Amino acid sequence: MLIYLGLYALQHRGEESCGIVTANGKRIYQHRSMGVISDAFDKATLKKLKGHCGIGHVRYSTTGSSTLDNAQPFVIKHKRGAIVIAHNGNLTNSLELKNMLETGGSIIQTSMDSELILHLLVKNKSASIKESLIKTLPKIRGAYSLLMLADNSMIGVRDPYGFRPLCIGRLKKSFVLASETCAFDLVNAEYVRDVKPGEIVVIGKNGLESAGFFPPTRKAFCIFEFIYFARPDSNIFAKNVYITRKRLGRTLAKEHPVDADFIMPVPDSGTYAALGFSEESKIPIEMGLIRNHYIGRTFIQPSQPKRDFNVKIKLNPIRDVLRDKKIVIVEDSIVRGTTSKIRVRTLRQAGAKEVHMRVSCPPLVAPCYYGIDFPTAKELIASEHSIEEIRKFVGLDSLKYLSLDGMLESMMLPREDFCTACFTKEYPEVIDKRFTKKGLEVK
Repeated sequence: MLIYLGLYALQHRGEESCGIVTANGKRIYQHRSMGVISDAFDKATLKKLKGHCGIGHVRYSTTGSSTLDNAQPFVIKHKRGAIVIAHNGNLTNSLELKNMLETGGSIIQTSMDSELILHLLVKNKSASIKESLIKTLPKIRGAYSLLMLADNSMIGVRDPYGFRPLCIGRLKKSFVLASETCAFDLVNAEYVRDVKPGEIVVIGKNGLESAGFFPPTRKAFCIFEFIYFARPDSNIFAKNVYITRKRLGRTLAKEHPVDADFIMPVPDSGTYAALGFSEESKIPIEMGLIRNHYIGRTFIQPSQPKRDFNVKIKLNPIRDVLRDKKIVIVEDSIVRGTTSKIRVRTLRQAGAKEVHMRVSCPPLVAPCYYGIDFPTAKELIASEHSIEEIRKFVGLDSLKYLSLDGMLESMMLPREDFCTACFTKEYPEVIDKRFTKKGLEVK
């Protein structure tokens, strides 16, 4: 039940599939399903998941197609037992690893890069999972925060760059790990610390042990976690998301003031930047769009037609509030531009006199190869179009983005700690050209 509640808190990180795997030291129990947690699990299903430890996962596909075979946690059985893995991130040398493994006789069952990690571990002759990880992980590149079950222990791993978040909590005499601290809040666990970049932690009969580090490298925390992806009530990379988004909004108001009757946030990820924008500009906030909370996050839907349909039914305008008003929309980001275009058209039809937009990050111009779902440049409107062209496409009276310096200065961590490749095209590591041409799909 604790894993189920934790996944409920993390549902925003993926709505395509979900799963829980538990263990009692002798046997593995699992249930995986397409869809969201509330639909996938009931009391009878949860009762069958026996054991003293377990891991869960919610997924949206950035590597591998959206099928039940690719749902996680993923289990592999071999002569020394079973290994279970849940993976947040993307490997950037997955094509190379897949070719190497298949040449060596491995049979790859899914199109997930996460499975490749398990095959590498099984091929290792080390006596323990900890030793296997220490020898195996230097072979993989890219972003990976991992949770694993093996050797009657739970293991947490974070890549040396620290791209994706992973934190440690304490629940009475036990330890828990999660992508975000909001999962701890729901189960009354106390945040202890983050898993450090490059660190392996093992939770077993001796409690929590730090089992080793990779050689130090530069940090490359995903800045998009703060801008959009994480829940505002979470702390990630040891800093609060809500406060950071308000700081982004304040800086945005300083850089790009506007004459308007009111500021209108786009629920929910743009709301907190809008609060900061309002506080700094002294322009009031009005909720001109009301969200239907039974619709998921459009950004993480697997296809564009589904995103477009969800936009239409997700937000409904209040015409008496919008009529004859000059409005400033505060958005967290513009990815493809189609969602923003539909929203602006809705506001115009509702009677808005002027519609301006302010965006709390710079233009997205480059693909993310580390676990955010805009894998090709052609899907990013700013990669091929100027800000003026985007303004016309979306149908705005004005469009302004937060500057790169403004975004980094709004963070509560050193600017050099972040990956900003999606804004600058400057990646923390060399990306395999075969990988960029073929995209993120492993087939």
